[in-house]
Amino acid sequence: MLQSLINSSNDFLDVVNGILWHEVALYVVLGTGVLFTIWSGFCQYHALTHGTQVILGKYDRKDDPGAISHFQALSAALSATVGIGNIGGVALAVALGGPGAVFWMWVVGFFGMALKTAEVSLSMLYRNTDNPDEPHGGPMWVADLGMRRLHPALAPVGKALAVVFCITLLISTVTGGNMFQAWNVAEVTATNFPALQTAVGSLVEQAPQSAQEWLQPFFHARSLVGIILTVLCGLVIIGGIKRIGAVAGQLVPFMCIVYLLGSLYVIAVHFTEIPRLFWLIVQSAFSPVEGEQAFLGGTAGYAFLWGMKRALFSNEAGQGSSPIAHCAARTHEPVRQGIVAGLEPFIDTLVVCTLTALVILASGAWNRGPEAEFPQLPQVVPAPQGGWTLDAAELPMRNHVNGTDRWKEGDVIFVVLVSEPNSIPNSNRHRLTGTLVKQGDRLMVKWEVHSSQEPPQLEGPAIYTDYVGAALASHAFDRVLPGLGRWMVTAAVWLFALSTLISWSYYGEQGVVYLFGQRFVMPYRLVYCLLILIACLGLVRSDRELDNWSSLGTGVMLFANLPITLIFGFQAMSSYHSYIRRLRAGEFDRPVSPSGGSVA
Repeated sequence: MLQSLINSSNDFLDVVNGILWHEVALYVVLGTGVLFTIWSGFCQYHALTHGTQVILGKYDRKDDPGAISHFQALSAALSATVGIGNIGGVALAVALGGPGAVFWMWVVGFFGMALKTAEVSLSMLYRNTDNPDEPHGGPMWVADLGMRRLHPALAPVGKALAVVFCITLLISTVTGGNMFQAWNVAEVTATNFPALQTAVGSLVEQAPQSAQEWLQPFFHARSLVGIILTVLCGLVIIGGIKRIGAVAGQLVPFMCIVYLLGSLYVIAVHFTEIPRLFWLIVQSAFSPVEGEQAFLGGTAGYAFLWGMKRALFSNEAGQGSSPIAHCAARTHEPVRQGIVAGLEPFIDTLVVCTLTALVILASGAWNRGPEAEFPQLPQVVPAPQGGWTLDAAELPMRNHVNGTDRWKEGDVIFVVLVSEPNSIPNSNRHRLTGTLVKQGDRLMVKWEVHSSQEPPQLEGPAIYTDYVGAALASHAFDRVLPGLGRWMVTAAVWLFALSTLISWSYYGEQGVVYLFGQRFVMPYRLVYCLLILIACLGLVRSDRELDNWSSLGTGVMLFANLPITLIFGFQAMSSYHSYIRRLRAGEFDRPVSPSGGSVA
């Protein structure tokens, strides 16, 4: 019954995401970024130059309104954006969209810098600093207060827009900001450290027989990860934005440097291939990539779709989430923090995401060969409940991978079927996945069911391990230096996910404050931590299921926030150009008065 409910939920999400992520919606987001790029006169330049000076502390003043420094605000926002999306999200984009997806991630990253500058500047103009220790800001306040200022009769419209945004904010908080992160940590940890599952399993076996049946579905390596993440996250978020900013200010630079060093090692090993990989990325963005081995292939349009989706999920441009963190910055110049925010997509997408993509492409993990082969092709047989499956229950010996030649319980594998056309344009290749389960002292394969009218054919004897999300990135590192992915990616995933979890908890908290008031903050924090644990119980099993949930959160926020940004965008751009004129006139280089104004 539970599996039937999960399948029904995935079918429903497929339909919803088909609407949210229609190509028209992607063009609107990209077009909005282009609009603000031109309107601002390519603000990307000032983000990279002036924004860097700001985060280095040149314009910091302790008596400015706000709770945390420019750097801490950027770190808090980056801790939400530089997360599993940079590892697992990029891996999903390349695995499903091919190398061309990386090109479209770059495009989104560049124009996302302008979109981020506009939306953060706008939220800073409307933020509330009555309580400097707990500033409030974000698109909900822009919609509410902005409509009132345009005309009192528009107040109900502004309120409705604000409520809709907060609802979508909470949906995104639960899905992409919480469950996507926790699930990936559990998946990577369980994949890289199978001994952990053995240890947990032995503990369950020591329980009374009557309790074992109840404990076994819930008490495993992934749930243990969920418990640890829940406790760590809870310890930080209880302290509010000041503690989040302080933790992020230490955590983000450290985790970025660790990941940068590991990625540069892989790139250095394959240095001679880098020019070819860049050409492959550009070429694949505009022409189909032939599907072979583990990569099923797709058109340039499919690369565009996945590159856009994962880049938007990673850098959050247009979502309206990071303005909430930036509104806690200590400054009397709203646009200044907006310019700082323009650095987010650059660091997140054009630097960190590119490193992950190059590691996956250079190592060959995206289009890897099989890890075992059937000595004789198994038969495709009708499944009892309809559809088709394999009659092979046992597997041949596994090739030497990541230091082991043994399959283990919980491994997810797949074979390739040739059948009716699938969701990938011009492709009739399908994955048929199976999960390794223990029956007595033997490992058996529980195959999924392939739905088609005509019986499919097995493409060949190849058996592939299904590395999902961040596990694919980990496998990519291990292909270059065995053990590197296991330890470094696991550590990076823990750090990235924890930082994202604590920042997104604050985003959702601000939505709760707007909708229900401060008294509901503590119940919200408890529910948020509980959802981390729920995400690690094994209900999500594949990259497509994972994408369904994270895409839902990102999509609904874009639909809610973009209208707000476009309606009031003229205010952000007017303030931006005014600030740049004063910057060029040297006004901010003069001594400042205690009130924040320049001294003539």
